[in-house]
Amino acid sequence: MIPIPSLISEMHPTTRLVFLILFFVGMGWIVLSRFYIYFEQVFAKKYKRPFFLNSIIFRRQISQDKRRILEKEFSFYQKLSTKQKRIFRHRLANFLRNKEFVGRDNFEITTEVETLIGATAVMLTFGLKNYQLDVFHTILVYPKSFYSKQGGTLHKGEFNPRMGLIAFSWEDFKFGYDISNDNLNLGIHEFGHAMHFNSFKNGDISSIIFSDTYKDLKRYLRSDEEKRKALLDSKYFRAYAYTNEFEFFSVLLECFMETPRDFKAQFPKLYGYVKQMLNFNFAGY
Repeated sequence: MIPIPSLISEMHPTTRLVFLILFFVGMGWIVLSRFYIYFEQVFAKKYKRPFFLNSIIFRRQISQDKRRILEKEFSFYQKLSTKQKRIFRHRLANFLRNKEFVGRDNFEITTEVETLIGATAVMLTFGLKNYQLDVFHTILVYPKSFYSKQGGTLHKGEFNPRMGLIAFSWEDFKFGYDISNDNLNLGIHEFGHAMHFNSFKNGDISSIIFSDTYKDLKRYLRSDEEKRKALLDSKYFRAYAYTNEFEFFSVLLECFMETPRDFKAQFPKLYGYVKQMLNFNFAGY
């Protein structure tokens, strides 16, 4: 094998110059990348948010039909600024491109189905740098409640990380948006499970902020029996929230998204933790 220094010295001067330029540019890129990763982690630890949220080089577009559905039916999108709406559409296009929708029990996957389900995921992850939720790749949609082999009962929704899928009853998904302030929203609830699992599985900066803040939230609740008693006595969070910590977070998320003013008024500290976990600095929150 010819030593690298000897190989370089035998090159044509122009070729050698190009090689050296590429070598030093490559080394510089590696050093800068490592420095940025370190800087972003330090920044996130201190300020509990990514240094920057969106880096869009080639903006993806959604169809006019999908855009009309967002403008007519999705209230969160309607409240965004013009710039934020462009980012939302780009993220939705990416999300839909990377997920497979499958209709079950003869259910037809329509543009409305794709748009509203995809928009729910994009809404919840809109403050996160990594928004793809790679813990699932398939979205199953049933016309109504379906029998779950995993639970052995009828389910309205289900998140199965082992199979890489999330499932919804379309009837119940739509019902979740029919009443916007009852703190019951199937789409938000099931995607909440996916976000929770995603935060502990991945090591990106948003997942680190999410999981670290969630640990702070749990420590806060465990530190005082009176705080936990206040949650139970308030009846603000439905009883299902206390099934386990995963259901607790998903119910918190439903309340945060649907009745943020009530949540903040009754439990400001808890509200602040959820807002920090999601990096959710948008109108109405």
